[in-house]
Amino acid sequence: MNDPADYTPPKVWTWEPGNGGQFANINRPVAGATHDKPLPVGRHPMQLYSLATPNGVKVTVMLEELLALGHTGAEYDAWLIRIGNGDQFGSGFVGVNPNSKIPALWDRSGTEPVRVFESGAILLHLAQKFGAFLPAEPGARAECLSWLFWQMGSAPYLGGGFGHFYAYAPHKFRYAIDRFAMETKRQLDVLDQRLAQTAARPAAQRGRMVNRTGGDPARQLHERHETGDFDTMTQDKLAPAT
Repeated sequence: MNDPADYTPPKVWTWEPGNGGQFANINRPVAGATHDKPLPVGRHPMQLYSLATPNGVKVTVMLEELLALGHTGAEYDAWLIRIGNGDQFGSGFVGVNPNSKIPALWDRSGTEPVRVFESGAILLHLAQKFGAFLPAEPGARAECLSWLFWQMGSAPYLGGGFGHFYAYAPHKFRYAIDRFAMETKRQLDVLDQRLAQTAARPAAQRGRMVNRTGGDPARQLHERHETGDFDTMTQDKLAPAT
């Protein structure tokens, strides 16, 4: 569709429910739970509630890398949150992330559970907790934190904006698509120049499979509860495809 020429933005925006788009039936301009739904809890110290979006895989890759280093305290249960169904607006999920975005983590390793939300906060929490992947030397630490904040402040917004306007928006606005596509390609070029070999790491490959519901079925592990789940990906290990 071409850019609609008959729309003039109002001086004061008001919400019109059902205004189009794939997620129009679940999105709204107010926060809070829309329904009661407690979160499941497994037996491991880390309880992750997520989906294998670019933001979600950051945490599962981190956890798998920690386990590969021998940090057994990083064992985790990864529960699937289907954002298209509005799982993120259930009361249990809102309790761990009031912003209703994946990923969200309950760290139950101490006497009291600790909730952590936002992918960057989870990565920093895990790095500090296990003393891994966060250098102590000031220069290296500054470099690491610069990239941590880069991946929070740049790539997610641009990639999400591109995906929305290109795939999900009910009207295709060329300016929005061109703008977000250009910036997304530039961000991907930044990644390619610095992280091109990351995909070859076995732990990263495992992390990218967790909570994945699209693409090659052989690369999908809807829920992860044991290390052996990667070797025995039978149907009982997968979440219902509803």
